[in-house]
Amino acid sequence: MKAPRTARRPGPLTRVTRDARPFLRARTGTVLRLAGWSLLEFVQTFLGGYGVARALDHGFLAGRPLTGLLWLAVAAVAVLPAQLATRGVFGRLADLVEPLRDGLVRRAVSRALVGALAHPTGTTARSLSQVTHQSEIARDGWAGLVLTLRSFVFTVAGAVAGLLALEPRLLLLVLPPLVLGAALFLATLVPMAARQRDYLTADEAYAAHAGRTAADLRDIAAAGAADRTVAESRELADAQVRAARSLARWSGVRVVALAVCGRFPPLLLLLGAPWLLRNGLTPGALVGALTYLTQALAPAVQALMTMLSTVGGRLLVVLDRFTDAPPPPAEDGDDGHGQVQGRDGHDRGAPPPRGAPVAELDAVTFAYGPAAHPVLDRLSLTVAPGEHLAVVGPSGSGKSTLAAVLAGVETPGAGSVRWLGRPVRAADATSVRVLLPQHAYVFTGSLRDNLRYLRPDATDRELAATADALGLDPLLTRLGSLDALVEPDRLSQGERQLVALGRAHLAAPPLIVLDEATSRLDPAAETRAELAFAALPGALVVVAHRLSSAHRADRILVMDGPRTRCGTSAELLRTSALYRDLAGLWEPDEPLRENGRLPDGRSKAPSNGSSNGVVHGSGVKSTPPPSPV
Repeated sequence: MKAPRTARRPGPLTRVTRDARPFLRARTGTVLRLAGWSLLEFVQTFLGGYGVARALDHGFLAGRPLTGLLWLAVAAVAVLPAQLATRGVFGRLADLVEPLRDGLVRRAVSRALVGALAHPTGTTARSLSQVTHQSEIARDGWAGLVLTLRSFVFTVAGAVAGLLALEPRLLLLVLPPLVLGAALFLATLVPMAARQRDYLTADEAYAAHAGRTAADLRDIAAAGAADRTVAESRELADAQVRAARSLARWSGVRVVALAVCGRFPPLLLLLGAPWLLRNGLTPGALVGALTYLTQALAPAVQALMTMLSTVGGRLLVVLDRFTDAPPPPAEDGDDGHGQVQGRDGHDRGAPPPRGAPVAELDAVTFAYGPAAHPVLDRLSLTVAPGEHLAVVGPSGSGKSTLAAVLAGVETPGAGSVRWLGRPVRAADATSVRVLLPQHAYVFTGSLRDNLRYLRPDATDRELAATADALGLDPLLTRLGSLDALVEPDRLSQGERQLVALGRAHLAAPPLIVLDEATSRLDPAAETRAELAFAALPGALVVVAHRLSSAHRADRILVMDGPRTRCGTSAELLRTSALYRDLAGLWEPDEPLRENGRLPDGRSKAPSNGSSNGVVHGSGVKSTPPPSPV
């Protein structure tokens, strides 16, 4: 039994043409108006050579100079309507060019948003290049192609009509080199488009690499990866050079095609002039034919081929990158029975298992670079629904890295991360967790819009409850109302954090991760905010910068690079020397809680901590690496 054939993928020209047809069909009126104005250019070309021929044959050579001058005047006056046509053409050109650019930008932005939702850690350099650089290349290239192709069609039509009117036999000498040169030129279109595509691909790859390198300079230096980064940069630069050289070689073939088209017809006409004159061709017709070739056909052909060789190939490649941009790779597959499943076989449409932890880390390892020491090393952590976990440790110990991995922003090098019993998926991010970093994001807009950014359907009653729980009333009073304009530069750092906290509180997802998100608040405001979040039904993970935050938590995770220990504050004071050091360095803002109770007497979910750092149930387990000494 023969294997089924794989359908052949259409080429770039086919793909671009397929998308271009509906675009042009919707603008048939604009194209017809362009053609109408271009008829004046046809008339100018026809009269240019025909008037010269008649001026010689029926005027100067016939002894009637006045008739000759009259025919020359007709040829000269024909230039004036052509100039008027140029103004009309440019007036209609914008109706073809600007909609193309707008459509390409919309397509690039749409695909970038889809890709960002599917792969939030993916590179967006390609989308940025499409929205800015490539869309402008497409607009300018399309405008130049429309102008040049329009001029070529009507100029050649006028010249051919003039040659037929003068002497049809002239085409026997003129057409062969034109056809040969055009065939040679057309033969270079596909290879040139491929070379242009290779060059743009190499350019995008180098741009993406440069962007990543600039963003990761600190990590590259810390990991000792400078030599490897330089080698990768050199390899990408060499790929660009190879693509540029290949493009230059094919450009040389196009130069030959231009010479055949533009230079050979007048030469052949001059070589064949004695034969033509002996067979009845008039001197005026010969000069008129040379006028058509040198003043109309050759410039039009050269302009078209130059445009196609320099801009056309690039335009084809750029448009193909918009029409052929692949969708983000699917993370889920079909099991053949209509059930969408993940790589682990779980039904994605099924609800999470009952009693599943909000977040789980299973033997997670993470490092910034292949040669860097792991920041997280085989870390296993479980966060139960309704639990309040604090993460403490010295600066650089990996607290923010843990928050990013737990929130699905960073992908671990080994191990797995689960939300609600299922593998982390970017599509679930907005419905499962909120991560608030230290630097709060506030945009110019109303306070209402800022607070409802993650929950646009929130009611005024819910907004008022959030403002009351977090202490936003002073800011609300200062601004005047929820609809007052918020200008980020006019807010203090603490006010920005309060707005971001209000946004997360209003969204109330199953998992909230605060990565020093209250660092600009005073201790009283921080306490109020954390208690407000702890009162929500979801789990709360706080990267603490004050020991009071740790005291309010059900459990505390102490991080010292890859070495971790978890337990209550009382347990850690007995078992963790680092925690005792931190407790000595940090000034407590409230008394330590005893027996799992907060200072106000409220109790939280019981903790299952153990003194050896292995916690069962909703616990943590980290296997430290062997000692280097």
